[in-house]
Amino acid sequence: MLRTSNRLWTYFSPAEEIAPGERTGRFRLGGDQPVLDADGRSRISVEDAAVALIDEAELPRFVQRRFTIGY
Repeated sequence: MLRTSNRLWTYFSPAEEIAPGERTGRFRLGGDQPVLDADGRSRISVEDAAVALIDEAELPRFVQRRFTIGY
């Protein structure tokens, strides 16, 4: 429904594993598929997820799109 609307939107899908941890500032962004690490895990800290959301709010790169995050 969002993709066919005339509204500006961004949909954030966090990694499959999201938990409190360290803010590293080092993460990768992706689209519709989970971002996996070298071990095949989709994970991110709450702190780094917050950084990604603030970054997107300040400098939108995923308008009219979904994005995800992971290490």
